[in-house]
Amino acid sequence: MGLAKTEMFTDKQNEISLFAKVFGHPARVAILQHLFKINSCVCGDLVNEIGLAQPTISQHLKELKHLGLIKGNVEGTSVCYCIHKENWIAMKAIMIEFLNQDITTKENCC
Repeated sequence: MGLAKTEMFTDKQNEISLFAKVFGHPARVAILQHLFKINSCVCGDLVNEIGLAQPTISQHLKELKHLGLIKGNVEGTSVCYCIHKENWIAMKAIMIEFLNQDITTKENCC
């Protein structure tokens, strides 16, 4: 099986791809929506809120944290998560620039 040739693409193209991948699973979208809704750190109720098993939630949290969209702090035996505001704003700027591209081809293209 061939390797992904990410080095063929710009850093920005790779970054956009990673953002798209993290939003490609509804559980991660639901986690982010919940964190925005409560507007504070959440320590343990994600399993009840999202409805998935703890190991599955943990894997999705790991992906979101790896990309820097959330951050976590250890409090006792729990890890509490919240939106990483600065990284969220930076991601939005990158994605808005990409999504705001306009089609400039002629009307009779296809």
